[in-house]
Amino acid sequence: MNLSVNLGGIHMKNPVTVASGTFGYGQEYAGLVDLKKLGAITVKGIRLSPWAGNPLPRHVEVPGGMINAIGLQGPGVDGFIRDDLPFLQKRRVPVIVNIWGTSQEEYVEVAARLSDAPGITGIELNVSCPNVKKGGHTFGQNPRTLARLVSAVRKATTLPLLTKLAPNVPDIRVYVKAVQEAGSDAISLINTIPAMAIDIERRKPILANRSGGLSGLGIHPVAVKLVWDAAEVATVPLLAMGGIFEPEQAIEFLAAGATAVAVGTANFIDPSTPVRVIDGIANYLKRHKMRTPAEIRIPR
Repeated sequence: MNLSVNLGGIHMKNPVTVASGTFGYGQEYAGLVDLKKLGAITVKGIRLSPWAGNPLPRHVEVPGGMINAIGLQGPGVDGFIRDDLPFLQKRRVPVIVNIWGTSQEEYVEVAARLSDAPGITGIELNVSCPNVKKGGHTFGQNPRTLARLVSAVRKATTLPLLTKLAPNVPDIRVYVKAVQEAGSDAISLINTIPAMAIDIERRKPILANRSGGLSGLGIHPVAVKLVWDAAEVATVPLLAMGGIFEPEQAIEFLAAGATAVAVGTANFIDPSTPVRVIDGIANYLKRHKMRTPAEIRIPR
């Protein structure tokens, strides 16, 4: 049995990483889970300068999951390289850095700085951010704008490049084609689903930001469908996420066409979830007399 996978040039000893924004920068979970067992560590979103995020309250539990509007709080690229990257380098696990910005130029600058830093294995583009030069519309909502962004970042780095797609688009296949043609080495999906919760007694939105992103077990069937559709046209590997709480949900993604998976919201509830998922995939392969995760994929 061989659990290793190649995620667009990122060599993982097993097909399980963690979803950006749910695992901090690795140090936060070091006392709760053996980081060396992970196929990769995907860190919280990084932009050019430090960012405080949104005001409180910025997350709320809802049936089937949670809505968050953290607002991508982070230390900025220089703070990450100085304070967090040395710790990650010592773990000897592939490190994928999620990046974001409000302009194409900012994405490019962050990618370039990370490319010069030792110990980074790949870059994941969060394209669900408002493009201030385009009137506030997110990069991920327009295939042409998205393709230009991916192409620009591709020219700025030689690191493997993943693009994390938004789920709230008419046809995910259009966006898959756009980013892979623009130079993305792999595709991550899905990001959180836009959502909102209201306190009916106060008749006010619960979140200070009013709305946020829904994640958790409740979005899993939506994510499976989008991964299935994406796999129909994808010529690059897919990193699937959305509602993985048990190995069965991860195996579903692999069956739908993903090469690897990421555990997200479940980390807040049970930090051992990624390791349990790794073990569960191995047990599934053994039980079905399969040698690699790729054999789980359903033939089209």
